[in-house]
Formats: sequence, C-alpha cells, structure tokens
Amino acid sequence: MKEEIKAKFESYPEPTKSRLLQLRELIFAVAAESGVSVDESLKWGEPSYSVKGGTPLRFDWKSKSPESISIFFHCQSLMIDTLKEVMPEAFNYSGNRELSFPLNQPFPDKALRVCIEAAFTYQSRRKQPLLGL
Repeated sequence: MKEEIKAKFESYPEPTKSRLLQLRELIFAVAAESGVSVDESLKWGEPSYSVKGGTPLRFDWKSKSPESISIFFHCQSLMIDTLKEVMPEAFNYSGNRELSFPLNQPFPDKALRVCIEAAFTYQSRRKQPLLGL
C-alpha cells in the first residue's frame, strides 16, 4: 500500500478504519477472482480503485454521515441507475454516483461483490440491458 493511501486509512477513527480496510480487501479479492489488476490511488482525497476496461470506484466515510460508508462511481456511468433497478433494497442511493450502507452492520457482501465486479467489467457490459446483471 502506498504511503499516501496508508496515511488516509490511518486518518479514519475506529471502527471505521477497520471496516474500510475490510472493504478494500473485498475489492482486491473480487479483482483476484476476476483476474484483473487493480490500480489503487487517492482521488479527491478518497481511496480509488480502477482496472483496465472498467469504471473507477471510490469509497469513503464522512464525518457528516458518521453512520455509513459510501461508494462512488463515475456520474456518467450507468452503475447507480442499474444497481437501483437490480438491487433496490441492497443500498441507500444518492444521486447518480453514490451508494451507501450502514457502518455498524455486516457488509451486504453478495451485493457489494456484484457492484465491484460490474465496475471492473463495465466497458464490456455497458451496452447490455441492465449491464447484464
């Protein structure tokens, strides 16, 4: 992990830090299962994950919404509209780029895996109805 990314994770309070590190591990696990290499960086001060042929995703915790974690997708992608349609109850959705879920509850693991996989394979899915989900 790059020093700047490590410093970002260190800046989060517990238990937020642990939960976000778990989310990071899930992202890398899905990437490994999909056979893709993930580029990890900071974009707008948030951990960002991208793969060739995909659409980037970022995640963060904000002190203004301390009870939840958010994942952000590119606003011009079809990710949020599609996820709302396919998994309306899995997350809380905000606008055309953000989904969130409670910090103090277990991850919606299956739904998150679908989101991450769809983001990592976005370019090959984007013309399919509902991204092929």
